[in-house]
Amino acid sequence: MGSSPHDSYPPELSPEEQEYLLTTLNDWSIAHGLAVRPAPSFVRPDQDPAGVLAATAPVTLFPSLFPRNCFEEGLAIQTAYNELYSAIARDEDWLKGIVEELVDIDDFVGKLWQTHLAVKKEGYVQDLSLGLFRSDYMVHTDQTSPSSSSGLKQVEFNTIASSFGGLSSQISRLHRYLLSIDAYPSSVRSIINEEALRQSKSASSLAQGLAAAHKAYGPSKTGRSLCVLFVVQNPERNVFDQRHLEYALFEENSVRAFRLPFEQTLSHTKLDEDRTLLYTPPNSPSTTYEVTTIYFRAGYSPDDYPEEKEWNARLHLEKSRAIKCPSVLTHLAGCKKVQQVLATPHSPHLKRFLPNDQVASKVLSTFAPIYPLDDSEAGQEAKKLAQNVESASRYVLKPQREGGGNNVYRKAIPTFLEKLPQTHWPAYILMEMIEPPPLTNAILRNGELQRGGVIGELGVYGVCLWRNGVDGKDAGQILENWEAGYLLRTKGDQSEEGGVAAGFGAVDSVCLVASGSTGA
Repeated sequence: MGSSPHDSYPPELSPEEQEYLLTTLNDWSIAHGLAVRPAPSFVRPDQDPAGVLAATAPVTLFPSLFPRNCFEEGLAIQTAYNELYSAIARDEDWLKGIVEELVDIDDFVGKLWQTHLAVKKEGYVQDLSLGLFRSDYMVHTDQTSPSSSSGLKQVEFNTIASSFGGLSSQISRLHRYLLSIDAYPSSVRSIINEEALRQSKSASSLAQGLAAAHKAYGPSKTGRSLCVLFVVQNPERNVFDQRHLEYALFEENSVRAFRLPFEQTLSHTKLDEDRTLLYTPPNSPSTTYEVTTIYFRAGYSPDDYPEEKEWNARLHLEKSRAIKCPSVLTHLAGCKKVQQVLATPHSPHLKRFLPNDQVASKVLSTFAPIYPLDDSEAGQEAKKLAQNVESASRYVLKPQREGGGNNVYRKAIPTFLEKLPQTHWPAYILMEMIEPPPLTNAILRNGELQRGGVIGELGVYGVCLWRNGVDGKDAGQILENWEAGYLLRTKGDQSEEGGVAAGFGAVDSVCLVASGSTGA
């Protein structure tokens, strides 16, 4: 087998080439908001007591090679995934059957379901829901059949706080800029070229989704100015990613947005008599806005609810007339248990939500095998696989959590399960590991350059706005549905986790190549 120019990608750099590339990359990144707040380990609190300093987000120096057919497949199937998860969120009875398996063994899921029931008891006053989704994939190569082609397999589907849409647009711009000013060595210009790079439109497209919900809300009920509310964590390390959406929302759609730390919700918002949500900015107490849309960038983790007041705040927001992104039912639709129920081999559930056989077949082809850890036949088989060190080495154990850093991998699974009461095993799913092709790249993190083997994870964003149906008496209606750009996260091949905000991955963009040219 002959060598390929991709075999030496990315190239070794001379000291002069590396210095120029790193200086240009750092300057461009800070100037364009491709940044994060530094972690405490990077800048001590006493050096930055106000928390205003920022650092370049972890980024790759070069765009990573990615099979063109897999990239195009991921973008093309996103509207089907939007349809699938909006349908799940509308089907309360089906979702109830899933959630009721978890409420006694997963307090967080139980509290979310209780929030839904509390709102339902009073009556939902908003029939519209917005999803800014992200479906995450890896390129899978069948290790037992080297001649087989690569394909996409889904890692997970995110229904809440699907991050890095802002930074993704910036990293693809950065790589194109570095190409245009000849910062890359001439030896790779046959690989990195304008046609091979793909600009992500995610910041603008996700902002358009928020603007669509804002418009669909209709005229003000109170005569006040309208706004969108970003509910965020405090402190928020990923503020710049969110700001890009906020700026696009204002500059491209003329929609005003405000940022509200989750724990301050009850201090700065109130419901009027018909549950219209009103927001008074603390810097301008004489001005009150009517909120059309709540964009949750907090509330996805149990850590966001340290006290009961945060649960009261979530209930307060869910009861309101504002359109939620996501609603609590859409949040619950993103549970790993839902993914498992859909993807377990021979599952009959997918066609319930995607009646078109051709569409359902395309979605099914992206599923990796996933199993429950319950008393079903599939669950009993999964327990055997998970407790055996040799077979467990092909799997990952996942809880019902978002945000990175929660999974248990491979040979660590049996030991983990030994320490976990068996009554809590059904709160986890067992997923077959996806085997990506070997790649190399260089990652800049906290000023340090790390070069070596890497693994890429493609995230495809989607926007979906739908009507739930009056009191659940009809099937609802999808009003908007589009693919909204992409994210590529790259991590060292020795790291199982890929979350950038959680400290594992780096933001990247694609350099499209023919299938089989990435080492597959």
